[in-house]
Amino acid sequence: MKKLIKWSSTSNVKDLVLRSKIIFKIRKFFHNMGIIEVDTPVLSRHAVTDFNTNCFKTNFFDIKNNKKINLWMIPSPEYHMKRLLASGIGSIYQICHSFRNGEHGLYHNPEFTILEWYMINFNMFDLMKKLNIFLCKILNVKDYNFISYRDLFIKILKIDPIKSKKHMLIKKIIELKHFHLVKNLKILSKKILLEILFVIGIENKLKRHKLTFVYHFPSDQALLSSINKKDNRLSDRFEVFFKGIEIANGFHELRDRKIQENRFKQDNNLRSRIGIKKIKLDSFFLNALSSGIPKCSGVAIGIDRLIMLKLNKNNISKVISFSIDNC
Repeated sequence: MKKLIKWSSTSNVKDLVLRSKIIFKIRKFFHNMGIIEVDTPVLSRHAVTDFNTNCFKTNFFDIKNNKKINLWMIPSPEYHMKRLLASGIGSIYQICHSFRNGEHGLYHNPEFTILEWYMINFNMFDLMKKLNIFLCKILNVKDYNFISYRDLFIKILKIDPIKSKKHMLIKKIIELKHFHLVKNLKILSKKILLEILFVIGIENKLKRHKLTFVYHFPSDQALLSSINKKDNRLSDRFEVFFKGIEIANGFHELRDRKIQENRFKQDNNLRSRIGIKKIKLDSFFLNALSSGIPKCSGVAIGIDRLIMLKLNKNNISKVISFSIDNC
C-alpha cells in the first residue's frame, strides 16, 4: 500500500487521469444535448440561510474606496445560476468548486466539485428520467428504482411519514438505535425526526447496486423546490442514492418570490432559536425571482462522490488531488 507523503496527492496519478476522463465524458454528454456550460462566481456578497450549511467567510479590501466588503465562498452555484435563468439564458449546467465549512469525512471535503444542472420546461419527473440516463451512462449501471419518500418509509420502516405523530417517530428511532433519549428527542420537530430516521433506518437499506430515486419529500423539507399541486403535504423534490450514498438532490424549482422569502425568514427564525447568527437575505436572488425565472427543474450532483463510486473507492480523498488534510 502506497505510503502518503505529506506533499503528495491524496489520490494516485492513475485515478486522477481517470477522473479527468470521467469529467470529459460528462461535458460531452451535455454538449451532445446542446446544453450551455456556464461559469459563475465562487465569491458572493450573500451566504445561505439554511442552518445545516455553514459558509466560509472572507473579506474584499477595496483600497480605492477604503472599504472592507464581506464575502462568502459559495456552498453551491445555485443562486447565481438562477439569476442567469431569469436573464433568459435557457437550459444550463456548470461544473465548479463549492465550499462548506465543517464538512469533512469519508464522503465530505470542505472544498468539493459540484455539477449543477437546470432544464427549462422540465417537471421533476422529466428531469429524473434524463438524470437516470446520465447516471447509468457515467456509472455503467442498468438497474434503477423510482419510489416515493412515503412509500419508502412504509416499505422499510412500516410507518407513514406523512400521517405518523411525533411519538411514533420517536419510538421507531429508539427501536432502531436501542438508546433512551426520549426527553431529548421530544424537543425535536417532526421534520428533524424524519431526517434522523431516513439516515439511520433507510439509507443503509437501499439496494447497493441499484440507482434509487426518492421523490416527493415532505413539504417542510422542500428547501428551494415547489410544493406539489395535487398534495400540499408533499414537495416536488427528489434525491438519488447509489450504494447507500446520496449523489444528487433535485427540485422542480420554486419560482414565487414571496414564498421563497418566507422560507428564508423561517430559516433565520430557526437560527435564532438555536443560537446561530441570522443571515442577510440574498436580495439579488430574490429580485431575480421577482423578475421571473422560467418553469424548470434542476439538480445538484456531487462529482467527487460520483467518481468515488465509479472507481470503487471508499473515500472521496482518493479521487481528489488534495484533501483538506494535505492542501
